Amino acid sequence: MSDLLIELFSEEIPARMQAAARENLKKLVTDGLVEAGLTYESAGAFSTPRRLVLTVQGLTPESKPVREERKGPRTDAPQAALDGFLRSTGLTLDQLEKRADKKAEVYFAVIEKPGRKAAEIIAEVLERTIRTFPWPKSMRWGSGSLRWVRPLHSILCLLGDEGGAEVVPMSVDGIVAGNTTGGHRFMAPARFAVSSFDDYTAKLRRAFVMLDSAEREAHIWNDAQNQAFARGLELVPDAGLLTEVAGLVEWPVVLMGAIGAEFLHLPPEVLQTSMREHQKFFSVRNPKSGRIEGFVTVANRETADNGATILKGNLKVLSARLSDARFFWENDLRVAKAGMGDWAEGLKAVTFHNKLGSQADRIARIAALAREIAPLVGADPDQAARAAGLAKLDLRSAMVGEFPELQGTMGRYYALEAGEPEAIANAARDHYSPLGPSDAVPTEPVSVAVALADKIDTLTGFWAIDEKPTGSKDPFALRRAALGVIRLVLGNGVRWRIADILMVHLLQQKLTENGPFKFSNEVMADLLSFFHDRLKVFLRDQGIRHDVIDACLAMPGNDDLTLLVKRAEALQAFLGSDDGTNLLQGFKRANNILTQAEQKDGVEYSFGADPKFAETDEERALFAALDAGEAAIAPAMAQEDFAAAMAAMAKLRAPIDAFFTAVQINTDNAIVRRNRLNLLHRIRALVAQVADFTKVEG
Repeated sequence: MSDLLIELFSEEIPARMQAAARENLKKLVTDGLVEAGLTYESAGAFSTPRRLVLTVQGLTPESKPVREERKGPRTDAPQAALDGFLRSTGLTLDQLEKRADKKAEVYFAVIEKPGRKAAEIIAEVLERTIRTFPWPKSMRWGSGSLRWVRPLHSILCLLGDEGGAEVVPMSVDGIVAGNTTGGHRFMAPARFAVSSFDDYTAKLRRAFVMLDSAEREAHIWNDAQNQAFARGLELVPDAGLLTEVAGLVEWPVVLMGAIGAEFLHLPPEVLQTSMREHQKFFSVRNPKSGRIEGFVTVANRETADNGATILKGNLKVLSARLSDARFFWENDLRVAKAGMGDWAEGLKAVTFHNKLGSQADRIARIAALAREIAPLVGADPDQAARAAGLAKLDLRSAMVGEFPELQGTMGRYYALEAGEPEAIANAARDHYSPLGPSDAVPTEPVSVAVALADKIDTLTGFWAIDEKPTGSKDPFALRRAALGVIRLVLGNGVRWRIADILMVHLLQQKLTENGPFKFSNEVMADLLSFFHDRLKVFLRDQGIRHDVIDACLAMPGNDDLTLLVKRAEALQAFLGSDDGTNLLQGFKRANNILTQAEQKDGVEYSFGADPKFAETDEERALFAALDAGEAAIAPAMAQEDFAAAMAAMAKLRAPIDAFFTAVQINTDNAIVRRNRLNLLHRIRALVAQVADFTKVEG
């Protein structure tokens, strides 16, 4: 067995591309080796800003010979068919075999491919990988035709075993593979030879290069935490920034500095966002006050003054950036304290969508809907409407203009400065939530009302102008909006019929003088179907079976999402029990017999089952069980006590099993047969009160 080491050494690879590049290098090379007939034990990919690395262990030294037989055309087939077969096999006519096949004689091609040395295969696979590598963006340089993310300087390609290692002979656009690499650009730029992966990693470390990005991340995080702790501060977690910074340095050196006192009054989110976006700094927080008081930067080299010069330069740039942020903040505060009227007026000139009017128009719609929703979520209608009217005003602020990701967050600060109650201010911050599956769901009533109104207005608006998601395209994030509504409703236990709310909003807009909405029953039905589709996706992620969801969606009241989920959870738990499984089989048997009889006879057996025509004890026992079940299930369903309804259904299992074991449905006695078919209808009707069991698999 052999071990393979590949390094593609280039100018700096953008940090955001490195993770995908590692995986692509590993997949393309290993897939290519396997397709060519080689096998391997394990593989690992690594990256630094200047190199992509792949190591493959336990690689077979050569591929096995392959003998392949292909059936061709008949011997009397047209010449064109024969010529095509010869081209596909690479053989000549005299190399084909004639064999009898059923009623004709056909040509067979026997293709024998000898085994190939691993080095030959590696050279082909690696060259193809380099030339077709799927960079999001790539470039050409010099006079060559090769495209790479940044200029590619060298290729290291070693194949070794216990006896030593050899360079795999290959070249790409004049770059000849070798056994050398370079260390840190500044601290150890000289090239050096390596003989194996272990030798490679050891020499890289001596040349101030940490190969493993996970190791660089851990080093940065641990060192930054220790430095913050030593000063009585704490590091603000930022996993995305940590990954990005680890992709910017080969030898991370953590440095900590203090933010100037003149900037400490700025909101923590402003400081954190400015430092993160502009300079890739981590924020350091005072746990006692919650203020951001320091920063952590990661240098790419050690210096004689322990980073003092680097910190000085960073502080100079940081002060300039934070001065801009302070200017935005102070100017925005003046507008906020004056009531934010200038921003409200400005939003009249900001188009939300050319068919849906301005942002000011949209705010008016959201405020009207929030007032309607407020009583359903326990919020004060006036507060909800007021919060909706203010929630988006920060879009006109200078701070949000500079940092769009702070919309909502800054809205809360400005609302408080304007003297608004905290519930209204919090709604400005929270009404965009939840933005994704990991985002928290607002729970304050006013926030919930405004968040629901915001998302429902978006959905109804774009549905009314027929701008719905198609395939994978969803430019207005309507799937996310629908999922947000679902999570808000379920997370807060909201009891409402969503169709009623959609109807209210559509009618509100239809009645306005210049309302953009075109109301129709088709729009309503299609939008409700869209909600159901998103709910299916959400519930499947929660572990609820798709057929269980369909069985509950088929029931009345399927636009009461909280009720629907409660029903689905109870049904799934019931079907997971032995009683549920067996009752399902009994129902399906009853339904199949009844359906076939109704189709054959051309009548519906749905009335008149009478115990006086029962001939067996099992038949009479089923009548009694159905009477008891109806008496228990109907009130349980009325009280939405699905557990009790399922328990009552479970008691039907034994009588139904006994009935089918002892009783013949299609007896010669027409009266008894009709009575028994009507009895089967009672089973179907009783079970249908809980869910549509015809949609349940099994």
